[in-house]
Amino acid sequence: MTKHGSYGALLFRDEWKRKRQEILSRDRHRCIICNSSSNVVVHHRQYIFIKEQQIFKDPWDYDNSILITLCRSCHQRGHSKFQVPIIYL
Repeated sequence: MTKHGSYGALLFRDEWKRKRQEILSRDRHRCIICNSSSNVVVHHRQYIFIKEQQIFKDPWDYDNSILITLCRSCHQRGHSKFQVPIIYL
């Protein structure tokens, strides 16, 4: 299985912070599942791995339709039930 590597470090970059704010604003800073406004995160519904370069797309380079706002509880529950799909390009 392909690993996402230093993905966590990319979440501190300004590019991600801007994209995250855009998604949070779009979703009114509320979880799209339970409508909670506590401890919300932006979740990727899929990841894209670029085979030719052997890298994942940067987290801020995804279309907004792939990103959703979830509370930590719904986010954790989702990850415990489902694996985020990886699309190989």
